[in-house]
Amino acid sequence: MKAPINTCFNKPISIAPLIHFRVLFGLIMFISVLRFVFNGWIATQYIEPEFHFTYYGFSWVSNPGETGMYLLFITMALSALGIALGLYYRLSALLFFLSFTYVELIDVTNYLNHYYFVSLVAFLMLWMPAHLAFSVDSKRKGFSISLIPNGYVLIIQLLLSMVYFYAGLAKLNPAWMMEALPLKIWLPMFNHLPLIGGWMSELWLAYAFSWFGAIYDLSIPFLLFYGRTRPYAYIAVLVFHLSTWLLFPIGMFPFIMILATTIFFSPESHLKVADFLRNIFRKKSDTAYNSSNMLYKAPYQKLIWSLFAAFLVFQLLLPLRAYAYPGNLFWTEQGYRFSWRVMLMEKAGYAIFHIRDKVTGKEWEDYASDYLSPMQEKQMATQPDLILQFAHFLKQKLADQGYEKVEIRAEVYVSLNGGMNQLLIDSNTDLTQIEDGFAPKTWILPYKKSL
Repeated sequence: MKAPINTCFNKPISIAPLIHFRVLFGLIMFISVLRFVFNGWIATQYIEPEFHFTYYGFSWVSNPGETGMYLLFITMALSALGIALGLYYRLSALLFFLSFTYVELIDVTNYLNHYYFVSLVAFLMLWMPAHLAFSVDSKRKGFSISLIPNGYVLIIQLLLSMVYFYAGLAKLNPAWMMEALPLKIWLPMFNHLPLIGGWMSELWLAYAFSWFGAIYDLSIPFLLFYGRTRPYAYIAVLVFHLSTWLLFPIGMFPFIMILATTIFFSPESHLKVADFLRNIFRKKSDTAYNSSNMLYKAPYQKLIWSLFAAFLVFQLLLPLRAYAYPGNLFWTEQGYRFSWRVMLMEKAGYAIFHIRDKVTGKEWEDYASDYLSPMQEKQMATQPDLILQFAHFLKQKLADQGYEKVEIRAEVYVSLNGGMNQLLIDSNTDLTQIEDGFAPKTWILPYKKSL
């Protein structure tokens, strides 16, 4: 077993697929950062809110303030451009990984699956020899490599396959497959569209989309790996992601996946694309791809392969942690993040915080809207760990006002997939006496399916 794996990872292939991936990844990240800046989201998501929700174990990640946030995004944009150009590549890759990941760790309410995916890819790019051809670095040093071990391309292919496959497995639940939820809630909102709008309220279409989505996610990695089906599979990738982009507000994710998936094409296909582009721009043949037969060998190649293996094992196991928790996953959301469960539920809620001063017996209510942005409030009201964090934030705010001993209870009503509102957590629980952790949250009430 070990010998075939070593052979697969160490097989020499053209560097072209990795080079093209580097350029596309750097450019799409550069555009994404500019889009974030020009939409004013730095201010609305990071500067204006008084409080930010942290990930468990990462409370040390703090908001650096207005100037610090803009410096982080400037660093992110310049380093993404550096990756695309292959300019001081190692430094650019490191700065992009650190700045992007740090920004995403500042506030849990900004979590998106594709942000997590970008951080993972950025981490892998740190170890890639993706600057040794068609880059400013290679031109400056007058040195290029044409062949690399297949493992550098395979690790990205396996990560993409994992994303798709876990997304497909997550769809194999009764709500998605048997009730077409939440698509039968979402699709009728698009009945204003020309030509297809009249179909959007049809129940059969919601079922068709649900089943197609599950089949697509589960099969597309295998179809992309197999040469004969790869062109047709890539057409399916285009149709699927462009359709989701047109229908749902999911930002740059479809384009990230469309461009990233090109790495499944064979090295020969990438070389043909490079030749085609050179002919268009009437540029002479690039010696980086053709004349040199040098094979890149990292000084610590076995250590890098071990790192990639540990990375894959961790990513395989992390989504499975959700099965260690009792109850409906979509209701409790314990183990929900970082598990590639994409657009699987429609959830809405509202929360009222009841406060009692233990010294005077005075009681009153407080509302998250007084402290949080609308998006933060929306996310907090349906996620138990964020409700707990906000209760502790309120406790500190009240302590600053002289209320040293308070009891804080939350009355939180949540609707899942269009069902009736239900209490999410035990409204008699004093949240100030609870600390967050990985253990099951016994104060979350069981989900009762609506009739």
